[in-house]
Amino acid sequence: MRYHIQPVVKRLGINKRVSWHTFRRTYSTLLQANRVDVKVVQELLRHGSTKVTLDIYSQAQMPAKREAQRKVVQMMRPEAADAVAIGA
Repeated sequence: MRYHIQPVVKRLGINKRVSWHTFRRTYSTLLQANRVDVKVVQELLRHGSTKVTLDIYSQAQMPAKREAQRKVVQMMRPEAADAVAIGA
């Protein structure tokens, strides 16, 4: 990590702390974004339960959040759903 990853992180101008945990969280989130079953993600990360995988390692992606918001708006105001979809 010190000799390979940290120099690249510094060169990219990333000021946040980057650790192996960072990579595990990113891996979990990317798998989730690709709709990989949570049980598979749990086993790949070797977690004892899916709760750990979902609560600690996975993050909701912005496109999924926007889509969820759009669906709620569409239910309440169908004519306004398109404006939410394009970010207006």
